[in-house]
Amino acid sequence: MKHRFTKLHKNILVLSILSFLFLLTACDNSSKQANNQTKKEISMGVSPGPYNELFKDAVKPILESEGYKVKLVSFPHLLESDVALSEGSIDLTVAQHTAYMNVFNTQRKANLKPVVHVPSVPAAIFSNKYNSLQQVFKGAKVAIPQDASNAARSYNLLEKAGWIKLKPNTNPIIVSKNDIEQNIAGINIIEMDSANIPRVMNDLDFAIIPGSIVYSANIDPNKALLLETIIPDLEIMVVVNAGNENSQWAQDVKRIYQSQQFKDYMQAHNQNGYWVMPQE
Repeated sequence: MKHRFTKLHKNILVLSILSFLFLLTACDNSSKQANNQTKKEISMGVSPGPYNELFKDAVKPILESEGYKVKLVSFPHLLESDVALSEGSIDLTVAQHTAYMNVFNTQRKANLKPVVHVPSVPAAIFSNKYNSLQQVFKGAKVAIPQDASNAARSYNLLEKAGWIKLKPNTNPIIVSKNDIEQNIAGINIIEMDSANIPRVMNDLDFAIIPGSIVYSANIDPNKALLLETIIPDLEIMVVVNAGNENSQWAQDVKRIYQSQQFKDYMQAHNQNGYWVMPQE
């Protein structure tokens, strides 16, 4: 009887300890989650491009004036910063549009979420040999980015230029070379890594270059022969990991991008129309 009583008490003691540990862990996780929602220190993943520079020059100073400490963490490419974001190593990025984010989420089984759309730099047609779209000719070598989202933007821009015709009812977000109904100008479309396009411009007749690459390659945006028409799914966004989109710090970032102070900054620093403001 004594043995059974002792064993019963041991079981009760073990269960009590386990329950206490579970409660302690739950409280700790709840506390961490609450702190993450209201914290005043945030880290942003940055890779070469104009969007990070705009954040650093126009948004970061306002955040810091409101008591935030902003840490900029450098990555060679957006992909690496998105991986860090999905793993929780950083808090936000400002360098991708909806189409890119959706592809990343699908391929990486991630759950990134948008916070706010921000000014974007359009992709454009450039040439080191010609100064007019009318100088296109049959067999002209035209390079475009090979990644799916930027390739889709490029095919839309080629249609805008009147060089190709896409099939009716083509989805502009996922259009590919298979959606070309007619190659009106008879151009030779070459898909390649967008970062390499500026390096081989002298070997090309025309090229479509995304705004971020125009910036990193120090190409004069005023030399663009035709700009893309940016649709909402291709506007750049502030992106966070799921669960943080409604945090106080994320909402403060959103508020600043939509503030009159930020709009005044853009009006003063966008005289040549380099930036396209998001649709509200």
